[in-house]
Amino acid sequence: MRAVLRLEGLTVLAVAVTAFAALHANWWWFAALFLTPDIAFLGYLVNPRVGAMAYNTLHSYIAPLTLGVAAHFGKAPFLIPYVLIWVAHLGFDRALGYGLKYSSAFGDTHLGSKRL
Repeated sequence: MRAVLRLEGLTVLAVAVTAFAALHANWWWFAALFLTPDIAFLGYLVNPRVGAMAYNTLHSYIAPLTLGVAAHFGKAPFLIPYVLIWVAHLGFDRALGYGLKYSSAFGDTHLGSKRL
């Protein structure tokens, strides 16, 4: 099952990067913003519960897909490349085995335990 979930993440990454390229969006923005969701790690400076909540907020597909739908129907297509960068980051993390966090420890994820 873990291999399937990682392959799923790799597929999400590939689709997001392909869509980004199809938009002829600026690759400098892609490079500059790709790791932005990892700012959520700062929550772990408070405690594991806050860290997990911050991480999960920025590493769930809910927010970027909601933003993508809002951008599409709200006639704000300029936001779509940022959505794709965000989704690509999530796919990359999942492909590496980093899942949504439990508050018990950073390495306890929905993809299994990954102790650092």
